[in-house]
Amino acid sequence: MSDATLSDAPPARLSTVETDAIAAVAARLQANVERVIVGKSDVVRLALVALLCEGHILLEDVPGIGKTTLAKAMARSLGCTFRRIQFTPDLMPSDITGIQYYNQKQGEFVFREGPLIAQVVLADEINRATPRTQAALLEAMEERQLTVEGETITLPRPFLVLATQNPVELEGTFPLPEAQLDRFLLRLRLGYPDESDEEEILARFETASPLETLGPVVTAGELAHLADSLRRLHVAPSVRNYVVKLVRATRDEAAFELGASPRASLALFRAARAHAAIEGRDYVLPDDVKAMAPHVIPHRLILSTQARLRGRETDEILAEILEQVPVPIEA
Repeated sequence: MSDATLSDAPPARLSTVETDAIAAVAARLQANVERVIVGKSDVVRLALVALLCEGHILLEDVPGIGKTTLAKAMARSLGCTFRRIQFTPDLMPSDITGIQYYNQKQGEFVFREGPLIAQVVLADEINRATPRTQAALLEAMEERQLTVEGETITLPRPFLVLATQNPVELEGTFPLPEAQLDRFLLRLRLGYPDESDEEEILARFETASPLETLGPVVTAGELAHLADSLRRLHVAPSVRNYVVKLVRATRDEAAFELGASPRASLALFRAARAHAAIEGRDYVLPDDVKAMAPHVIPHRLILSTQARLRGRETDEILAEILEQVPVPIEA
């Protein structure tokens, strides 16, 4: 057999043993994070989807819900380098990327790395930074690299940005541009806890924060290996076509001034695979696509002026599209 024939062979399909390993790691991560986060199993599970895809997460909700706590709990559950950046209006791009400075003792310019050079970065209140500083994140989030004074720096793997923002308080904030929103794999909202969960929160945090004793349960190498193996999880052509039809339907919808991009198709495809693996399956169902679409697509869409005047919401219109697009059924 020739070398060309060997190189053209399709990669081996993800085995049941490998799928079980991914599900087991996800279960460990979820149990660890839920030592701190109470009553939000669905949100934690969605966040794990992003971690397995090595995708970035935007946590958007009102203050005091636990956005920063969730981001910290996830970061502590991973055996990765971690940095937190508190975004403020006076934060400069060089404050997060790093600078070249002249070291008199060495007699040469030396690079002092910024907090963005880490495996897990918590970007707290990201919409408080100016557009110029927000733009400094674009290259890092998409290409996993930084360019500082003409020098390209490769970021460590995995590289995950967990960003938080408050959508209610608009004074002193700068809305994230569409190009940057498109870089986030998922946008998640926690919502208020119910009465019993809130009582449990008081009980757990009564004497000390469980976050302080939280330790890693997954190494950086293990997470990168799982992310690579997900690429071999089986996706039927009909399911792949379903992803494309859903995304294209947002471009044909009159209520949207801007539909989802091909990057959204890729994101939905990857998220559906991770969701299937967490559920313990070595194949993707249309239900995986439908489960992830409300978290992958809405923040990439722009409502038309008429739709906004009529009080329509992006999530509502996307739900209608999910009902209209035919779901593939295997014979």
